[in-house]
Amino acid sequence: MPERFEFQDLSEAVFWGVDLQRATFRDVDLMGARVSHARVVDVVIDAEIDRLVVNGVDVTGYVNERDGWFALRSQLHPTEPQAMRRGWQAFATAWASAIDRARGMPEVQRYASVDGEWSFVHTLRHLVFAIDKWFTVPILGAAFHPIGLPNSGSADFGWPGLDDVADPSFDDAVAAWRDRTERLHDYLGGVRALSLSVEVPVLENGANAVHDCLGVVFEEHFQHLRYALRDLDRLG
Repeated sequence: MPERFEFQDLSEAVFWGVDLQRATFRDVDLMGARVSHARVVDVVIDAEIDRLVVNGVDVTGYVNERDGWFALRSQLHPTEPQAMRRGWQAFATAWASAIDRARGMPEVQRYASVDGEWSFVHTLRHLVFAIDKWFTVPILGAAFHPIGLPNSGSADFGWPGLDDVADPSFDDAVAAWRDRTERLHDYLGGVRALSLSVEVPVLENGANAVHDCLGVVFEEHFQHLRYALRDLDRLG
């Protein structure tokens, strides 16, 4: 069995003569990484690109200018209030458009799974959970929404207030998501820069700075929007 490295701090590690063929890197931080004397053949990178140099050539501009997702991808890690407000508005608007698209589809397609992935309704429920885990509960001190859907690896954690047998309608899921997004919008409207560096306790993940918590919410909305639109294309 291949080795798995999950949630480990490997910063400043040195990999020398290591065979990484067919390796998968997911949710990794490669800031400042250096790769040399390597063979790069049939390598696919899907990432937030900010200064990428390949064989002495800075390809950052070339990549980002051709990235159809760059407008949203570039909003993923703001650290000051105004940028956070702009970013959150962009994600909320993009998701509102996706919801309108799903609303125009037959009911059965909103609950349909493509290749075993979450349905559109399940995805909305997961976003509600993500906002609650990283914002509503640790930052506002409020409770989890009952319909929230954790990721499979965290399903058995014992999240307080979740209804394990919840089966909300599409409209119920949309209403829960809108409630959470509006709470975050209101919070960002008055947040101060100093507040973003304060650490808060996050269930399952320990202490995290507020701006990192919000970054996770942004990341969840970005990645799951891509999955949701991909699946709506296939269903439609």
